[in-house]
Amino acid sequence: MKYRLEYPRPQLVRKDWLNLNGVWTFTFDDENKGTEQKWFKQNSSVFNKEINVPFAFQTKISGIEDPTYHDVVWYKRDFEIPASWNDQRVILHFGAVDYRAWVYVNEKFVGFHEGGHTPFSFDITGCLNGGKETIVVKVEDPSIDESIPRGKQFWMEKPFGIWYTRTTGIWQTVWLEPINSAHISKLKFTPDVDEGEVIVELEVSGDTTNKEVQFDIHFKGELVIRDTFSAIENYNKRSFNIYQHKIFRTTFHDDGWNWTPENPNLFDVKIKLKVDNTILDEIDSYFGMRKIHTENGMVYLNNRPYYQKLILDQGYWPEGLLTAPTDEEIKKDIVLSKAMGFNGCRKHQKVEDPRFLYWADHLGFLVWGECASIPSFNAEAVARLTREWIEIIDRDYNHPSVVAWVPLNESWGIPNVRNNSQQQHHSLAMYHLIHSLDPTRLVISNDGWELTKTDICSFHNYNHGSKNETEKYDKYMEDLATKDSILSSKPAKRSIYANGFEHGGEPILLTEFGGIGFKIGEDTGWGYTTVKNGEEFVDDYKRIMKAVYSSKILYGYCYTQLTDVEQEINGLLTYDRKPKCDLEKIKEINDMWHPGTI
Repeated sequence: MKYRLEYPRPQLVRKDWLNLNGVWTFTFDDENKGTEQKWFKQNSSVFNKEINVPFAFQTKISGIEDPTYHDVVWYKRDFEIPASWNDQRVILHFGAVDYRAWVYVNEKFVGFHEGGHTPFSFDITGCLNGGKETIVVKVEDPSIDESIPRGKQFWMEKPFGIWYTRTTGIWQTVWLEPINSAHISKLKFTPDVDEGEVIVELEVSGDTTNKEVQFDIHFKGELVIRDTFSAIENYNKRSFNIYQHKIFRTTFHDDGWNWTPENPNLFDVKIKLKVDNTILDEIDSYFGMRKIHTENGMVYLNNRPYYQKLILDQGYWPEGLLTAPTDEEIKKDIVLSKAMGFNGCRKHQKVEDPRFLYWADHLGFLVWGECASIPSFNAEAVARLTREWIEIIDRDYNHPSVVAWVPLNESWGIPNVRNNSQQQHHSLAMYHLIHSLDPTRLVISNDGWELTKTDICSFHNYNHGSKNETEKYDKYMEDLATKDSILSSKPAKRSIYANGFEHGGEPILLTEFGGIGFKIGEDTGWGYTTVKNGEEFVDDYKRIMKAVYSSKILYGYCYTQLTDVEQEINGLLTYDRKPKCDLEKIKEINDMWHPGTI
C-alpha cells in the first residue's frame, strides 16, 4: 500500500521525527453524534473501517473510495513514543485537514483547527502515558456550505463542468517530532538582491537564558557565513551580506548566486541552539536570493525582464485527488512541465503540499500561489478566507519559487465586484493584507477580469475557436493585439477592470487560454476546442500560441492546462500523466516566446 514517507516540512527540518501515515481505523458519523457519545474514548467500538492516511475517503488509494456525502468522519491511530524521546516535548503535526478538526490524545482534547489547506500542531506531552498512545481525530467538512474556501471541490455529489470530487479529512502527512523546551520555533528569510543581503528572523521558544545560536550558511558546499550570537530575546533578527564573500563570482551576463528557473541556486542553512556546548535544537533549512518586481509594463526577475511561460496546474491525481500518491509524482509534474518549455505554473484553486514547493525551489520552477475560493460572499466567508491566507503566507514565505499570490479568481465569491463597493473593498483588503504580510512578491487581486488594485493585469480568454472558425480566431488575434484591444475586450462578457478602477501601467499577462480537448482511449469529457490526434493537437497548440506571441503588449501567459482532471480532457497530459503528443514539439513552440518568431 502506498503512503507518503518523505519529510513533510522542508523549510525547517529536524532529523528526529515519526511518520504517522498509513493505516488508521475510521468511521462515518452521518448523524454527528460522536462527540456526544464520546467516540474519543479508548473503548469506543464504532471504528469499523480502515483508511490509508493521508488520502481522503473519496479516493481510491484510501481503500474506501466513497464519493457520497459524509460530512463528519472520525479517525483513530495507536502509536508508541520512541524511548530516545524521553525528557523531550512531543509535538503532533497535521499537514492539512479539510475542513475542521478536533484532536484527542489518550481521551484528552488537545486542540481544534479550522481551515482545509494549512498546517497545525499541538504539544501533546502532557497527554502521554508512556506506553501505547492513541490519537482520535474528528473532522467536519460541510459538503454544501458555500461560505468555506472550496476551490474546485463541488458542493454536489457528482463532479460536473469545471468542478471536481470533494476531499474530506486528512489529506497531508500526520507526524510527530520531539523538541527541547527551548527550541527554534520560527524561521524567516527575506532576500535583498539589491543589497546582496539576506535578512533572517528567528524565534526561540522557551527560556533563552544563556542560550546562543550558531548560524551557518553554505553555497554548494562552501561555507559562506558563520555567525554565533546570544539569544537574549525570543525574537532575533540578523542581516548577512551574502555577496561580499570572497568566493562569490558574478557578471552582468549570468545569474551569479541568484535563484532563477534556469539556475535554481540555493543556500543551505544549519542552525544550532546551544547552552554551553550542549546542542538543544538543530535544524536544516535553505533559501534563495530572488527578487520579483514590475517596471515599465514588464515583470522583472532579479532586475532583468523575465517572460513568464506558465502552465495552469490543478494538482489533482486519479488515485489521490488533492494528494499525490508519492513524492516522486509531485516532482514528475514539474519535470514534465519544464520538458515542455514552461518555466512555472499557476497552482490553481489549491494550496499545494509543501513538497511541491520544495521541488519547485530545487528544480527551478516559478509558482503563482493560489487559494481555494469561496463560492458565496458573506461576512463569514470573508473571515475564513482571510484567516486561511494569513496561514498560507506564514507557511510558504521562505520558498524562492513562489513569485506571486492570487487571492481571488474570476470573481468567485465576489460575483458583483464590478459594481458592488463592499465586494470591491474585499478585493482591495486581500491585496493590501497580503502585501502587508509579504512585501517581496506580486499580488493579483482577481485573476481573470474585474480587477481592482493589482500588480499584474491578468485576464482570461478562451475565444480562440476551432481551426475552422477563422472569423472567431481573427477576433481572438485582434483582442490580444494591443493594450487598448485587451483592455476593451470582455472575456466571458466581463470587463477587465471593475468600475472605478483602470489600468495603471502594470504588466499584462494572458493567464488562462487554450484548453484544447483531446480524447485518449475511452476517456470522455470536454475541452474548449477539440482535436482528433496528436498531430492535430500540436497544430492547434501552435495556432493558438501564434496569437499570444504576435501580441506586442503581452508579457507572459498561463496555458490551460497541464493534465486532464476527471471530466476535463483539455490537458497536455492525461490524468495519469501520459503525454498526448510529442512533448518536444510543444517545447519548440514554447521556446519561440518573442513576437514574430512563429
